[in-house]
Amino acid sequence: MTRGRGSLSPKDLEVNYTFAMALKFTTSYIEDALAVFKQYKLLGERAMAQVSDAQLFASLDEESNSIAIIVKHMTGNMRSRWTDFLTTDGEKPDRNRDGEFVEPPAAREALMCEWEDGWARVFGAIEPLTDADMGRVVTIRGEEHSVMQAINRQLAHYPQHVGQIILLAKHYAGDRWQTLSVARNRSAEFNRKVATGEASQR
Repeated sequence: MTRGRGSLSPKDLEVNYTFAMALKFTTSYIEDALAVFKQYKLLGERAMAQVSDAQLFASLDEESNSIAIIVKHMTGNMRSRWTDFLTTDGEKPDRNRDGEFVEPPAAREALMCEWEDGWARVFGAIEPLTDADMGRVVTIRGEEHSVMQAINRQLAHYPQHVGQIILLAKHYAGDRWQTLSVARNRSAEFNRKVATGEASQR
């Protein structure tokens, strides 16, 4: 392992609401779903950048998952769910879900390569869709889902795990933590910036 922390500077780690994923009004489910997925991908990356390489692989106790294990599980799910999304079952025969909770990649660089590959599959499957595809039928473990249900399933799943990553990263970073949301005691300032167009609430 070659780095003590991620390569982003403290300035980079601060959420800058003036340029990062501004809320865009849309009535397109697909457009908004993609925006939410991208938002949580970025939050996970900003959290992981704030911890050391060792902390990525640390567990709080025997029953807890490390950040690296959470990433391995997420990316295993992504490969299974989004590969040939419209034409094959979302639980692929070669998926080893239990294996996702042991032996993650041994280095940050390899872990982040898996992260990028997983998210590329998410976006590669969803970006070609239109809202007219929402009623099409896909299966997960043999159960029929509309395309909208399948997307919603992961819109609930991935943010849950990103939240776990953020909680662990904040614990490990301690007083070095750079907030990824509205800073404590600065809600009024943030609301003012949203009202004046200086910031966005997404």
